[in-house]
Amino acid sequence: MTAQLARMIAAQPAVIGGLADPAPTAGAAGRLAGTRRIWLIGTGTSLHAAELGARELGAAGHDARPIAANAFTGDLVRDGDAAVVITHTGTAYARRAREIARAAGLPLVAVTGPGVDWPEAVRTPVAETSETYTVSYTAALTVLAQIAHHLGAPGGGPEAVRAIAGGLDEEPGTVPVPARAMAVVGPGPWSITAREGALKIREAARILCEGFDPDRLLHGGAVPYTAADTLLVLQPGADADELTTALRHAAVLERLQVATLTTRADTGSELLDQIPMTVLLQRLALRFARQRGQNADVAITGAWAGPDLWPQ
Repeated sequence: MTAQLARMIAAQPAVIGGLADPAPTAGAAGRLAGTRRIWLIGTGTSLHAAELGARELGAAGHDARPIAANAFTGDLVRDGDAAVVITHTGTAYARRAREIARAAGLPLVAVTGPGVDWPEAVRTPVAETSETYTVSYTAALTVLAQIAHHLGAPGGGPEAVRAIAGGLDEEPGTVPVPARAMAVVGPGPWSITAREGALKIREAARILCEGFDPDRLLHGGAVPYTAADTLLVLQPGADADELTTALRHAAVLERLQVATLTTRADTGSELLDQIPMTVLLQRLALRFARQRGQNADVAITGAWAGPDLWPQ
């Protein structure tokens, strides 16, 4: 019931290591060089990749803006814009956003899975076989980091990619299955990883799970959580963010279960450093699915899988 998810998670070190070659991303970076503003467009997991990619391009001095594919319209386009469409399978929203960019004559890059035959695409090598997407996300992050590296972002080059690929065998340690719900919190870019991890836990284990930055958790997000719930704190490096530490303490006083995931990736690329934590969260989602007897390979079922909700 989780065999495909386990296989996809296990494929990531080889896939990421294989993307260390800078040549496949050089042309994509060249199309974006010299543009005034770069839109990074995605849906769901791909929107999380767009958010992290925009931060990485921002570190290189570019005006980069993430946007949901269903919110991207021609009215937003200005002279000097470019677009990066991120989609594993070429969804309807992604195709629509791509057509808007093409109609406007924008320099265009796509980051896709192997089955999407778009000439501007950088295609990642493995097609997902579980509906709980994992390898397509970390591969897309690697591609975006390499593009940003070509455009001047710190870190992100071939050696950094290989270093990340070689450190993805950790397990998440002791994190109890929540009796009711889980909140995942991380500072700065780790809040994006918190939202991505929460999505994987929802999809794989069918647990009510939300991802937050510390400020949003504090300003109302924490209100519904009780002693039946768990707070999972993402802590990059040895030193915890002060507000995150305070939230952890408050959660203990409120009798929530509190757990921490820590990684120490330090490649110089903010984006690449998210990948080890992302994989820990994927492994946690897989573990929870097995403990709860859930089929992580079929995430969308029942009326939620109706064809009218998933236009082709």
